[in-house]
Amino acid sequence: MQPRGSRGPLPPLLLVWALAACAARASEITFELPDNAKQCFYEEIAQGTKCTLEFQVITGGHYDVDCRLEDPDGIVLYKEMKKQYDSFTFTASRNGTYKFCFSNEFSTFTHKTVYFDFQVGEDPPLFPSENRVTALTQMESACVSIHEALKSVIDYQTHFRLREAQGRSRAEDLNTRVAYWSIGEAIILLVVSIGQVFLLKSFFSDKRTTTTRVGS
Repeated sequence: MQPRGSRGPLPPLLLVWALAACAARASEITFELPDNAKQCFYEEIAQGTKCTLEFQVITGGHYDVDCRLEDPDGIVLYKEMKKQYDSFTFTASRNGTYKFCFSNEFSTFTHKTVYFDFQVGEDPPLFPSENRVTALTQMESACVSIHEALKSVIDYQTHFRLREAQGRSRAEDLNTRVAYWSIGEAIILLVVSIGQVFLLKSFFSDKRTTTTRVGS
């Protein structure tokens, strides 16, 4: 939409607002999943809607989790055990509430941090006339290109943030193990050193001799 009395291009702020207003409905959450726990989420989806579930374990244990997706009738659409990350796309067969759950019940003492992105529906056309037979104007084509490029940038940023968080978790875990190992080695060396000192001292200590007189 252009201001009245102006024939120039759209202001940058208005372009950004237009791009943001056309995003598809999505749920993007990072949450803590304790050991022996199960967390479920619910989404109301209309029939024929294309959906994508993508998840990744960021921290905890072997970085794996169980995932299960069910339709309103309880039919299992997707089920994977001990997955570090995965992506699943499906089309809703009927209207209703779809449920997807993440389970850490197989773990007895390690909790996990799980990220998931659940996208419902596809992005609508950036312009109402985008699906028309005639070609787009130069401004419309540029806006569509910018919109697609921004979507790719957001996906890449999310991917690298997750990799950075996972790498930091691994580094901190390794640092903790190295610290404990170093403390253990120091204690062992101290015990061995003290033992050697006492052992050497016993070699050079004077042995008292006792003399027994036998009377005549």
